[in-house]
Amino acid sequence: MTYKIDTLDNGLRVASERLTDADTAAFAIAIDVGARHEHREQNGLSHMLEHMIFKGTRRMNAKQIAEAFDLMGGNVNAYTSHEHTVYYAKVLKEYADDALRLLCEILADSVYDPIEIDREREVILQEIAMHHDTPDDLVFDLYQQMAFGDTPLGRSILGDPERIKRYTRDDLINYTRLHYQPSRIAIAGAGAVDHAQVMQIATEFFGNRKNEKLAKPVPTPVYLGGEKTLEKDLEQVQLAVGFHGIASTHDDYYASQVFTTILGGGMSSRLFQEIREKRGLAYSVSAYSSGYNDIGVIGMYAGTTVEHLPELTVALKEVMASIQQGIGAEELLRAKNQLKANVLMSRESTGTIVEWIARHLLVYGRYRTAPELVATIDAITQDDVVRLAHYCLGTGTPIVAALGPVGSVNDAGLAARLAA
Repeated sequence: MTYKIDTLDNGLRVASERLTDADTAAFAIAIDVGARHEHREQNGLSHMLEHMIFKGTRRMNAKQIAEAFDLMGGNVNAYTSHEHTVYYAKVLKEYADDALRLLCEILADSVYDPIEIDREREVILQEIAMHHDTPDDLVFDLYQQMAFGDTPLGRSILGDPERIKRYTRDDLINYTRLHYQPSRIAIAGAGAVDHAQVMQIATEFFGNRKNEKLAKPVPTPVYLGGEKTLEKDLEQVQLAVGFHGIASTHDDYYASQVFTTILGGGMSSRLFQEIREKRGLAYSVSAYSSGYNDIGVIGMYAGTTVEHLPELTVALKEVMASIQQGIGAEELLRAKNQLKANVLMSRESTGTIVEWIARHLLVYGRYRTAPELVATIDAITQDDVVRLAHYCLGTGTPIVAALGPVGSVNDAGLAARLAA
């Protein structure tokens, strides 16, 4: 394993980790822009731009790009989060340079053909419709709104359909110019890669790019909390409950991951054992920690029938109270081992490694290696977890989002009941 990193004169970071026995090469280009950087009139532009990057350059059309990646045995895709946009490809090792060159080309030289924009606009509208037809996705849109209100972090990554219908080529070009700046880009390679080649290709496409004046800043998010329900003709109520959490850059972030793993991260977790195994109130129940660079939330999710909803809220409250009273050494060890396994298993895929490197450069300004993260997890104590349980669960207004046959939920006052 050989890790190297360099920075171009314009601030673009280039990193690679060579794995001598790898038969594949993976690349990721991560940009420090996502839905949280959008003003209201731009909602959904980050995601729409991610789609359009693959739709043609001056040299190749969309079909030719797809055929080129397939010829390399490639797995190529992209995703948009609230904080980042990531483009990635994994190919047979003999096509490493070709894959990175093409990935750079589609970012540096996309033409945003109006015909392709109109075609892809319809695809995105179908994606939004599919999302709205998926209850366990839609409930988290309600959850996000209650956590952060009418701010970019509280809005859907996919965007509002009426705005998606109006966006033009100029909107995409201007958004790219403002946000896809070299100082906000990290290019990473992993597997059968040569760092000098990665640097050469990155310089070829981005070395002459200059940083322009940054876009007007959006408001800093503030945790709000609150209750929102949506009546929908479903068999189950989809319930998401949350509280103030830990930022991904905070020293306690991995301790919060241990805490939510004990709470609801596996089959031995307290929520799974109490709500599914002991009481049979839900088929699916879980907990998680979501960290952004300056704020975080911890959440719990369950799907249950409306008649079981009152008992479910009682069970949730009891589990939350119990974890604030203390945790056992054995359940701490189980949770830590689950997290360490996730870290170490990710080392088995060049695709996961390269995304990890690129996003770490954006979030932490450096690559946090597996041994470093394992040591951080090993150092977490029972007292750390209980302290975080009190911090997250014991203060602030909870988030409650419910979707389904919820006619009686508004009268139930779930948020007040869970906070009591």
